[in-house]
Amino acid sequence: MTRTLLSLGHGYSARALARLLIPEGWRIHGTTRSGDKMAELTAEGVIPHLFPGDLSTALQEATHLLISAGPDAEGDPMLRHLHKEITAIAPRLEWAGYLSTTGVYGNHDGGWVDEDTPLTPSTPRGKWRVAAEAEWQAIPGLPLHIFRLAGIYGPGRGPFAKVRAGTARRIIKPGQVFSRIHVEDIAQSLAASIARPDPGAVYNLCDDDPAPPQEVIAHAAALLNRPLPPAEDFETAEMTPMARSFYAESKRVRNDRIKKELGVTLKYPSYREGLADLLVREEEIDRTA
Repeated sequence: MTRTLLSLGHGYSARALARLLIPEGWRIHGTTRSGDKMAELTAEGVIPHLFPGDLSTALQEATHLLISAGPDAEGDPMLRHLHKEITAIAPRLEWAGYLSTTGVYGNHDGGWVDEDTPLTPSTPRGKWRVAAEAEWQAIPGLPLHIFRLAGIYGPGRGPFAKVRAGTARRIIKPGQVFSRIHVEDIAQSLAASIARPDPGAVYNLCDDDPAPPQEVIAHAAALLNRPLPPAEDFETAEMTPMARSFYAESKRVRNDRIKKELGVTLKYPSYREGLADLLVREEEIDRTA
C-alpha cells in the first residue's frame, strides 16, 4: 500500500516535509487556498487541492494526516469544513500531526518551558491554538501527535534581505529571548515521528539556543559584512500591532524530547549554523542566476 499524506494547509513547513517524503515513494495531497499555487505544488510533485473543495479522493487514500492551517477566533478552519470526514477516517490513519506553536505556553519572563509546562497563553493567537489542539485531541481514534513550533526560518525566510536593504532594526527589550527552528529541522522531526508513531505525544520543535532577537540581526549583518543595524528601544519603536505582540512573551523552550524519543540530531542547533547555511545557499543561487 502506498503511503499517502494528506497535508491540510500545505505551506512552508509541510512543503519541506514533502521534499523528504516524495523521494521515498510517498504520495502527497496538499491543500491551498490560492489558485496561483496549484501549478507550483504540482511542479513539486504534490497533488494540489483548492480549499475548500472536494477532498474525497485524498481522504480515501490518506494513511497519514498533517494539519498546518492556523486557527482563528472561530476555531480550526479544517475542522469547520471536514470534521465529519476526518472523524470517519481517523481510526484507519497510521499517524496524524498537528503543527501548533510554542505560544501556547505564554510568557515566562525568559524562563524555560517544556512539553509538560501548563498552557497559559497571553495572546489571542496562543489561545486559539490551545483551543485548536483540544479540538483535534477530541476526535475519537485519531493517532494525533502535536508539534509546538518556535519561530520558523529557512530559505526565503531570514534576516538577510532586510539587512541588505538597510531596513533591519535591532529592537531592544531587556530580558527578551525567542526560540527558533530551521524549517529543515521541522521536516526531519516530523519524518522521525512518522517513523516512530506515538499517538498522544507532544513535541517542542526548536533549536538549542534561545537568543535575543537583536543578536540574530547583528550576526546576520556581520556575515554580510554590513554595518550593525540601528538599535531601537522597544517601548518607543514604531512597530505593527502584530510585530509588537511577539514581544509580549519571553521564554526559552526545551527540545530534549525530540532528541531522546525521536532520535533527532538537529542540522542547525543554533541560528549561527542556520544563517551560515542560508547565506551559502543564497550565494549559490546568485551564481547560477
